[in-house]
Amino acid sequence: MSDNNSASDGGTETATHPVSVALENRLMSHGYYVTSFEWLDGEGETTTPDDGVGIALEYEAVSDAPAVTRDEVGAVLRTLLSIGEERSWTPGRLEVTSFATDGAVRGRWHVECEWFDRLGTDLSQVEFSGLVLGTVRDRPSGRDTD
Repeated sequence: MSDNNSASDGGTETATHPVSVALENRLMSHGYYVTSFEWLDGEGETTTPDDGVGIALEYEAVSDAPAVTRDEVGAVLRTLLSIGEERSWTPGRLEVTSFATDGAVRGRWHVECEWFDRLGTDLSQVEFSGLVLGTVRDRPSGRDTD
């Protein structure tokens, strides 16, 4: 766990902030504004939750893209994993809903707890990305990509 200022957010964020605040602050720099953050397992707001605690995340994307993009998924995951690394914490299931600025759903995607656990051991980053991108659904066309 590090108490040093993080370079990923301009040095204004420290590991002493709750996960939800750190995530919200860092995603803003990517154009994603957190509108809802909820611990799936009833965990209270802490700086370092128990490993495997799930998160339901909703955010508004300031983007011309009508659907969730690879870059978007990557930015959210890199940010969450960076926060986890700083706190020696592994997130659990992640359930995400992306909204457009007009409130329309751009898409939904998720990460299984097992995928976070296996990342870097028997699951490469490329395999991990493929699994996550395979969960993107509810695109504006109405077709799921599952």
